[in-house]
Order: sequence, then C-alpha cells, then structure tokens
Amino acid sequence: MTTDLAAGAPLDTSALDELRAALTGTLVAPGDPAWDAARLPWNVLVDQRPLAVVQAADAHDVAVTVRWAAAHHVPVTAQPNGHGASRLLDGAVLVRTTALDDIWVDADARVARVGAGVRWGDLQVALDGTGLTGLVGSNPDVTVVGYCLGGGLSWFSRAHGTGAGSVRAVEVVDATGTHRWVRGDDPADADLLWALRGGGGDFALVTAVELDLFPAPQVYGGLLAFPAEAAPAVLRAFRQITRDAPEALTTWAAVLHLPDAPVVPEPMRGLSLALLLATYLGDPGEAERLLAPARAAGPVLRDTFRPLAPGEVGLLAEEPVDPSPAVLAGTRLHTFDEAAAARLLEVAGAGSGTPLMQVQVRHVGGALARERVPSAAGTADEPYLLSGLAIVPVPEAYGPVTGALDGLFAAMDPWSTGTAPLTFLDRDETVARAYPPATVDRLRAVKAAVDPAGLFRSNRPVNP
Repeated sequence: MTTDLAAGAPLDTSALDELRAALTGTLVAPGDPAWDAARLPWNVLVDQRPLAVVQAADAHDVAVTVRWAAAHHVPVTAQPNGHGASRLLDGAVLVRTTALDDIWVDADARVARVGAGVRWGDLQVALDGTGLTGLVGSNPDVTVVGYCLGGGLSWFSRAHGTGAGSVRAVEVVDATGTHRWVRGDDPADADLLWALRGGGGDFALVTAVELDLFPAPQVYGGLLAFPAEAAPAVLRAFRQITRDAPEALTTWAAVLHLPDAPVVPEPMRGLSLALLLATYLGDPGEAERLLAPARAAGPVLRDTFRPLAPGEVGLLAEEPVDPSPAVLAGTRLHTFDEAAAARLLEVAGAGSGTPLMQVQVRHVGGALARERVPSAAGTADEPYLLSGLAIVPVPEAYGPVTGALDGLFAAMDPWSTGTAPLTFLDRDETVARAYPPATVDRLRAVKAAVDPAGLFRSNRPVNP
C-alpha cells in the first residue's frame, strides 16, 4: 500500500499497475530496480520522493496520467530532465516529458513550436543559419517549457524581455484531463495563458509551447577572465559599460572561486578569478568599442569573445550541464555603485574565505521594464541582479553554504530590493518574493478557477 497524500486515504498498489498498463511509456515505482535513477533530480541535493515516475512516450501518456491522478486524488507534476526539484513534489506522480522532443520552426513567420522535453540547446542549434534566435538563457540543458513557465531570463532579455513574454500559445493537459491548446485569441483562456507565462507549473501539465523568435543576423559574445586582484577594476569597468549600454548589449560580472578538485584543469585549481561576460546583438566591432573599458581592467588570462551561432549562445557562460549538488539564490539590486562593489568583494572576493563558488552581477533592465504581452512574469525595472552559487559536495557543507548566502544578501541589503525572479529563488522561498502581492493574488485566483482540487503541484506553488 502507498499513501494518497491529497486525500489522506491509502492507495492500493494495484492502482499503479492500472496506470502502468495504460501507458505507452513506462512507470517506475518505489522498489523497482530503476527507482533511484528515475527519481533523481538535476540538483542531487534534493532527495525527492514522488509516488511514482512516469516516463511519458508522448502527450497521450501525459493525458492518461493526469486523468488517472484525478481519479485517484493524487497530485501530479512535470519534471522533464530534473531541473526544479523540490521536496514539495513528494507524494506526487512525477511525469518525465523528455521524449516530447519535437521541434518545428517557421523562419518566415519567426515562430517555433517545441515539445516539453526540448532543451534550449536543441532549439538554438535548430535555429543555426536562420538569422533568428530564441530568448535563450545561460544553460543549454534547461528545457524551453520549464524556462518559460518560470519567467525566463535571457542573454537577450534587455532587448526583448522575458522568455515567458515570447510565448504565443501553450499546449496543455488541464485538470479535466483534456489535451488542448491555450491561445491568446481565446478570451476564456486569457487568465490561464497569463499565468502560464511565468507563473510556474501550478496550473496544467504542459506538453508543448509556441513562441516568438527574434532577429539575430549577428551575435557576438564571450568571456574575459582576469586574476582576482583585478576584480575592483573589472567591477568598475562593468559599472562604466552598463551605465549607458544599449539594449542590444548584455553584460555580467562575476567573482569565481575554483575548487581544488580533479574536475578543474590542474593549472586552474584553487584559483580565484574576476570574470566579465557579454553578448551583443550586432556588429562585433561596435561590441568591442562598448566593451573596451573591460579589456583595460587588467591582464586577460582567457578571452573567448567571437561571433556566435545561435546554437553556441547557451554555452557562453560555461555552466555545468551534468547533475550537480548546487545551491543558487539571487536578489535584484536598485543600484550597483562603488560602495556596493566594495562590499561585495569584502564578503565574497578573493581572501574573504567564502564557501560560495561564484557571485555574479547581471545587467538587466531594458525591455524587462516594458510589458510585451500580459504575463505573470510582469516587468522589472531594477538595473541589476545579484546571485550567489555554491557546490555542496557533502551534506555537511550545506550549513556553511546557506549561511554564506544569507550573509551575502545581508551585506548587500542597502542596494537590494529584496525581490528576485522566480528561477532565482532557492531553499524555502515562495512566489511572494518573486511577484507583487497583486500578481500573487491573481495567480491564486487562476489556480482556484482552473484547478480547484489542487491536482497540479509545482516546485513553487502559488498556495504555500
């Protein structure tokens, strides 16, 4: 017997056999040999314990699973390749949508349609040679659907807004088990589409999205690495560049502390570095003119700047694509002046003793301050976003790491708004830190209207 957490009544294991028999794909349950591998999330720090894992073969399997879950009063959630793990998903049927990997591109109309299992790296490679790009983020392993449901902060968001704002339509299985498209031209679905654009996965199981593509005849970008002692000058150059940057230019600055571990090439082990990363939608010569203050900040140890194909943009930040025990958190900054930069280096720079692997400041703003389409992701006019990242190799390291994150944000409180994009929340933070109260209230109203029984459970539920 297993426990039906939604209804509080026991659920006979024969019910899982009923679901297994109805699927084209596979169902893995506790006790099966493949159980631990099937439930493993991307962030291996999270020991998620779903009721069962459905590896859906197609959208029909998703619909079958939702209808079964509704009939047995069991919550259901989607997690294509493990991102967004949470113990809040315990007791739910976890649907892996990795096999929903169709990609359709209409370059003339500047539209793409992708299945729920499509990763950003796959879509961007499909756009090579088209002169178009999607609003890709910093990691090619993240799915397009999951990214857009969480808002989606892109290398090109300063020019074109959030990934959620690029969504034209969403294919879902709703709480009635109906498989259908939710489109902007249907007034009855206006609230649901608004919520799906950045409000998370609390409203339906998504099987595909249709989204706008954007002109990118030239993309230039890369990374500059400097010795740690150049960090004050690098942050000074970052502030100078971002003060009057055009929206086509996106720049990030970071302090990186590489571990003394075999995963790091031997000459780099244990080093601290200052980084500047950027993309530019336009002529490389103009990009270099805009970035000149950074090149003058100190001796350049590594330079990867070059023209980029769409399929290469997601690789620029060189983020890990393999499952990792990581903790990430962020906060928006209303200002990043000289005092803020000095304070950041004091608590997280070379010699600070911080256990954080990376502290990063992104230049945001631009089109993010304007609403392209109605979306829960909304607008944000703060010019900077601060984040801290740590790898937690052993459970005992979690306490010092989470304490260091708290210390970082406390130190930067004079410059912080206290808010963060949904995908930069971590630990036990709720949607209330990502959205204004009116947005949270509207999300809860949509949830009550489209899923009154609470069938769908996301990693950031709108009702805590």
